[in-house]
Amino acid sequence: MSDVLKSDVYHSMETASKYKKTQSNAKDRVDQELLQQYLDKLMQDGYVVVPDLLNQEQLDIIREEVTPMLNHKGRNFFEGELTQRIYSVMAKTFALNPMVEHPMILALLDAVLMPSYLLSQLQVINILPGEKQQPLHADDGYVQMPRPRKCVSAATVWAIDDFTAENGGTMVIPGSHNWGDKHPDESDLKNQVHCEMKAGSAVFFLGTLWHGGGANVSDQPRLAATAQYCEGFIRPQENFSLSVPLERAAQCSEDIKRMLGYSIFGPFMGMVDGKHPKRLLEPF
Repeated sequence: MSDVLKSDVYHSMETASKYKKTQSNAKDRVDQELLQQYLDKLMQDGYVVVPDLLNQEQLDIIREEVTPMLNHKGRNFFEGELTQRIYSVMAKTFALNPMVEHPMILALLDAVLMPSYLLSQLQVINILPGEKQQPLHADDGYVQMPRPRKCVSAATVWAIDDFTAENGGTMVIPGSHNWGDKHPDESDLKNQVHCEMKAGSAVFFLGTLWHGGGANVSDQPRLAATAQYCEGFIRPQENFSLSVPLERAAQCSEDIKRMLGYSIFGPFMGMVDGKHPKRLLEPF
């Protein structure tokens, strides 16, 4: 890096104090004892179900906003041929934003990821009747780092409808976050657990946990949403800088702007023309 560019970057980082926030203050806004209980469960099993995070009004808004967009079928076996997915969600609706930045979720993320973590993916997922179980996978399996290791991502799956064993609720293998480079075998599949939970709840799991959407053997669809997060030095799965227009990103909260990539990891990773990327939002 040239001395001129380096100077510009460091000057931006030192003087633009309003841009320095790299982590939420969510821990101060949640019950500490409850947070610790969730963290203990998360570290032991690789996942934890967190109940009653969204109220009925929030659920109704999400359903009202996304239902008109659920007018298609799936495109492959992994995503589900009978599973409807909505991508680039923030370009279309902000109804999921309270879910993405819920204080309890941010507090958990602050505990397991480094500051300046990013939103990696945000989707609506509607599993239709007759859908088969999704292949089990680990979300940060695309990161070519040997296991066992610390996760470099974490994820949430939110129940917009109740999750049951019959309608395709998320399946997990407890403890699989600690595995080496093995894949689930037949004996492991016997230890799968359904994440049964009421609408408004979420399952939070580490990126190293083996999991997948369950089969929907009911006669009703099962609506959910997922927000996934990754370390600031990992490339997110969705390219939000292209999919979410600047004027819409500018309308988001400071936490979401940071997680969309309008933030800096370390002294200068993520800069734009030697400056903090949040400057791009100033005209809006």
